[in-house]
Amino acid sequence: MGAKSHELFARAQQLMPGGVNSPARAFGAVGGEPIVIERAEGSRLFDVDGAEYIDYIGSWGPMILGHGHPAVLEALQTAIQRGTSFGAPTAAENQLAELIIDAVPSVEKVRLVNSGTEATMSAIRLARGHTGRDVIVKFAGNYHGHVDSLLVAAGSAAATLGVPDSPGVTAGTTRDTMVLAYNDVAGLQAAFAEHGDSIAGVILEPVVGNMGTVPGSPEFLRAARELCSQHGAVLIFDEVMTGFRVAYGGAQSLFGIMPDLTTMGKIVGGGLPIGAYGGKQEIMDDVLPAGSVFQAGTLSGNPIATAAGIATLTVLRDDPPYKQLEQRSAQLAAGLEEAANTTTIPHTVRRVGSMLTLFFHPEPVENWGIASQCDTAMFAKYFWNMLERGVYLPCSQYEAMFVSAAHTEDQINDTIDAAKVTFAKYGHK
Repeated sequence: MGAKSHELFARAQQLMPGGVNSPARAFGAVGGEPIVIERAEGSRLFDVDGAEYIDYIGSWGPMILGHGHPAVLEALQTAIQRGTSFGAPTAAENQLAELIIDAVPSVEKVRLVNSGTEATMSAIRLARGHTGRDVIVKFAGNYHGHVDSLLVAAGSAAATLGVPDSPGVTAGTTRDTMVLAYNDVAGLQAAFAEHGDSIAGVILEPVVGNMGTVPGSPEFLRAARELCSQHGAVLIFDEVMTGFRVAYGGAQSLFGIMPDLTTMGKIVGGGLPIGAYGGKQEIMDDVLPAGSVFQAGTLSGNPIATAAGIATLTVLRDDPPYKQLEQRSAQLAAGLEEAANTTTIPHTVRRVGSMLTLFFHPEPVENWGIASQCDTAMFAKYFWNMLERGVYLPCSQYEAMFVSAAHTEDQINDTIDAAKVTFAKYGHK
């Protein structure tokens, strides 16, 4: 860490809890102090001490086009000149809603909010209001934002109601949340067999990004869809990460599974704070003022955020980068695996589109039970060695890497070379 970063972080710790405004930035999982970033361009970050990095975080997913894309910057400049917030309807809200509805197969109506957390919180309330039931099923290792009812840990049984996983979250808040194992078809079937008439909805990430990159198996996703349909429950896909990332229409278009509701964020706002939830018209029309399920937000549909979102989705639609993203991401995944293969360090790589993770575990990671056994100490060594070589990775074993359209083939090769040098420090087979 440079002197300026150290000085700024020391000051930040006096001003903000832990010196950060979100714990993912604190480097707690790898030790040491975070780097303070000054600016970004394309696929690169520059810190306050003048160091340059190849960026594989992309603001934790939104920057699929890279930082400072000309179309996004132009849209922002135009929007800012018109005003920053109105608290009233705008044409841009319609335009962004139309782009989302046209792209995402299951969405017939959509509501814009301010974050992915707001989107999942609202979708869960809507599922409960629509069905008149209380229980929500979620899966260990899936993160849906800091919603009280979803900050729960699994109990000892295969299907048990959750207990609070954070101080400040009451037992009452989580008593109607059931936590199951991800990719466990039998466990999901058993939960519906016992509690089917009480389950309002099932929420899941079709590709998990917060225990590392872990795709839902086709059997698991199909079972979730079929069981929800059979029992009158609402299937919610959390596509805050995967929406417009793994495919233009999200993971649901990639896997051919239609949820009832979808939550979105990140790419939908082109890097600005935004979220959205949408789905079947008959369910969405239960939201106030069309229906009686309350949800509101003063800055929802903010004209600056919608401008960035419209610009980003328009580029993704009209000049889709997904073929290049697939090629670059496959090249990176293969190169990282090849570098790790030179050692005896247990590892495996998982990738879906431009999301990927190098796990320090010998088995393919299918759920939190496997992911939690990863060698996080080895990951920390890997992280710091890569950072020293100018590669900015997620600062946790349990976060996904993101490749952007701005990453060049040379940068991918430079990253692979950095990994080879890093792993050479830990011995060869």
